[in-house]
Amino acid sequence: MELYLNVIQSQNHYLTGKDVEVPKLPILELTFELATNLKPYDIRSFLGNEIPGFYAYDTQFYVAGKGTDYTDIPFESVAPMEVLLKEREIAEEMLLVDEKEDEPSPPAPEKSMDETVVHIYQSHSWESYLPLLRGVSEPDDATSNNPEANVIAVGKMLKNELADKGIKANHDTRNVPKDLAARGWNYNHSYQYSRETVKAAMTFNSDVEYLIDIHRDALRKEKTTEVIEGKSYARLLFVVGTAHKGYEKNLEFAERIHHAIEKKYPGLSRGVIPKGKSTGNGLYNQDLSNRAILLEVGGVDNNLEEARNSIKAFADIYSEIVWEEREAGEF
Repeated sequence: MELYLNVIQSQNHYLTGKDVEVPKLPILELTFELATNLKPYDIRSFLGNEIPGFYAYDTQFYVAGKGTDYTDIPFESVAPMEVLLKEREIAEEMLLVDEKEDEPSPPAPEKSMDETVVHIYQSHSWESYLPLLRGVSEPDDATSNNPEANVIAVGKMLKNELADKGIKANHDTRNVPKDLAARGWNYNHSYQYSRETVKAAMTFNSDVEYLIDIHRDALRKEKTTEVIEGKSYARLLFVVGTAHKGYEKNLEFAERIHHAIEKKYPGLSRGVIPKGKSTGNGLYNQDLSNRAILLEVGGVDNNLEEARNSIKAFADIYSEIVWEEREAGEF
């Protein structure tokens, strides 16, 4: 916009009006950027053409949470099928924190929906957490097909927490690597596969409007952990695909959740990041509903207790928003 105003004013000073302040652009800097596609103020533009894969970081946060910068941007690394299908020994003692046997049953919800309006799934169901895997220390090896030790367990937590809030959710627990292998597909087909399953779920139940794809980020603990009032949480991140018309609605919805979370649980959300085809899948099935989100729950070093704390907080906020929209007749 500044560029257009400068061009217009340079040709006709009357078109912009005497009360319109037009910022002066540095001509040499502008000419250099247009000619080379390099940005003198952003070192990433210099490195992008020289380092393979560096443009995976060529994106920006739409809303940045506490302490978040471009080094926190999630990137998708392609894993070979033999890694995704590998069976790993589970640290059983780390799963006990999710049994909740010593916790009292929650009170019955004050209100409850008759319809199932939420669909929870995991496009990368194999994503796990290092503390749950015995003898595993490398982030790239944080994978498991045990539904008690990967993001399927996190999806289960979310379904239960929403039920406590009177919101019915369907939870898809399928083993994605196994199904991909059966088709002769690989990692690159994971969103294509989950798209089929989500469309089938929405066809089977026309009441489904809210879609949540649960993931786990690859960042380390210092970036993905927040202590709030003495309790440790796995930080959350919202990813919005921009490769479809109408993505702005998804972006607004994710931003609304982010700000509501930050108000009650400051520091829990890392922010909202839009990603197009050049930096990811670009769609993430979010063209199927403008209430679809991709939710990253923690990173490779977080444990189930931290994930559960975060899911309880997320469900607290998310359920309020869903109830508000349903009662207002928006959905």
